[in-house]
Amino acid sequence: MRITVVAVAALGALSLAACSKQDKAADAQADATKAQANAQATQIENQADATKAAGEAQAQKLDQQADATKDQAKADAKAMDKQADAAKAAGDAKADAVKKP
Repeated sequence: MRITVVAVAALGALSLAACSKQDKAADAQADATKAQANAQATQIENQADATKAAGEAQAQKLDQQADATKDQAKADAKAMDKQADAAKAAGDAKADAVKKP
């Protein structure tokens, strides 16, 4: 009887030890999976930051191009106004010349 009790106790201890090893292995695997997920999340966040920075740089470049285009349009309009004024003055001068025979 004592041998049976000792054998059952030994089996119980072995099963607890085996469960403990399995639990440790499962915990280690869970930790590794979590670390991998964290590394992947960090990589994605870094990519998002880089994409955001590139987008902001592109937006700034487009703003500068828009400002340059706007300035050029103003300069072109001013030049056209001067041409129109010159054409009007020339037309007025010709009209005055025609009226003064």
